[in-house]
Amino acid sequence: MTIAVDPSRRNLLFGRRPQTPMAPRPPWASPAFFSLCSRCGDCASACPSQIIKVGDGGFPKVDFSHGECTFCGDCVSACQSKALDTQVDSPWQIHAQIDASCLAERGVDCRICGEACDQQAIRFQLAVGKVAQPVINTEQCTGCGACVAPCPSNSIRLLELIT
Repeated sequence: MTIAVDPSRRNLLFGRRPQTPMAPRPPWASPAFFSLCSRCGDCASACPSQIIKVGDGGFPKVDFSHGECTFCGDCVSACQSKALDTQVDSPWQIHAQIDASCLAERGVDCRICGEACDQQAIRFQLAVGKVAQPVINTEQCTGCGACVAPCPSNSIRLLELIT
């Protein structure tokens, strides 16, 4: 019997703020991910980028601090429980978000995230009296995480796209 993890309850028990965003699940996670996942770790072992890690309750999570998702599908191929399934419409519904600790917010001209983004989803908007400010086009952002690791101020998070 597989028991799903309630992230809001887990946050309360560990003293985390309720708003703490849940780490992204691996790409192509089915809607029934928590009930199907056997927590075997095969998806993490198969990931060539090594961004899939063991998270809360033994469930896999994606950690972009060391790399990006190439959408190769190796994690899906390794998943025997079908918790990851390419029949899902898109790999995931996440996008990058830049918080207030961004160097541009502090007047430092930094464009590393934009240079790392192959999709050109991060553009820099000129502003009077300020350095160019990063702006994310969520339509172009694939959620690959290429912008996360190179950010010197650790200001980029990948969050679930709320529709």
